Amino acid sequence: MLVHSRAGKWATWALFLLLFVPLFAVPLLVILAASLATNWSGALPSGPTTARYAAATSGASLQALTTSLVTALAASLLALTVGGWAALAAAALRERGKRLLDALFILPVAVPSVVVGLAVLVAYSRPPVLLNGTRWIVILAHTVLVTAFAYQSVAAAARRLDPVYEQAAAGLGASPARVLWRVRLPLLLPSLTSAAGLCFALSMGELSATVMLYPPDWTPLPVRIFATTDRGSLFTGAALAVVLMATTLLVLAAVSRIRTPPAYR
Repeated sequence: MLVHSRAGKWATWALFLLLFVPLFAVPLLVILAASLATNWSGALPSGPTTARYAAATSGASLQALTTSLVTALAASLLALTVGGWAALAAAALRERGKRLLDALFILPVAVPSVVVGLAVLVAYSRPPVLLNGTRWIVILAHTVLVTAFAYQSVAAAARRLDPVYEQAAAGLGASPARVLWRVRLPLLLPSLTSAAGLCFALSMGELSATVMLYPPDWTPLPVRIFATTDRGSLFTGAALAVVLMATTLLVLAAVSRIRTPPAYR
């Protein structure tokens, strides 16, 4: 509902801050403060230090961050390829076919991610496709979990496309492949980039399925954060969490700068 009075606007802002600060801002600020503290025995942390960030960006922690980045990038690209292609194919199907594809792609996110992890573990622990104990089973699980978001984003954008552009290109003699590459994909670029960013962020923070599948030489950063805090090293885990959050935000900022060419706007 639109608010036009000054008092109503102030009340709306006050309600927003009342909900945003304790639910979203305070937990993140607490993590940031804990990552810079040596102890926290009172209301506020004490003994400011940056030593934990040196440990969080070197050695096994840096390797875990690299593992998370490689896993998230690979899963995002695979999800965008599979989900985007399926969404474009669904646009040409009848309503029953669209509903079937929607159900198939939504199924992995309609169940707990730990169930998906167990399903992938059971399915790929025996020949002829034996992935258990390799990095590929982690990448596969992440791809399964995030493909639904890529599919939904691209499918929604594809339904909103005006067909007149494709018809004009086809009328001028463009082949279907050229229409797809030069017309549809540039028009869908904002949805593709937003889907890629969402898939990347979700993969970077995924834990439930990963903890069931990861081999010792392929430990993503969320698993390391969980293991560190489980051992009682809360301040070190907080520093790792800040590094994970900062890295994810930097990649999302870079992805958000990908724009549709001016000729298509």
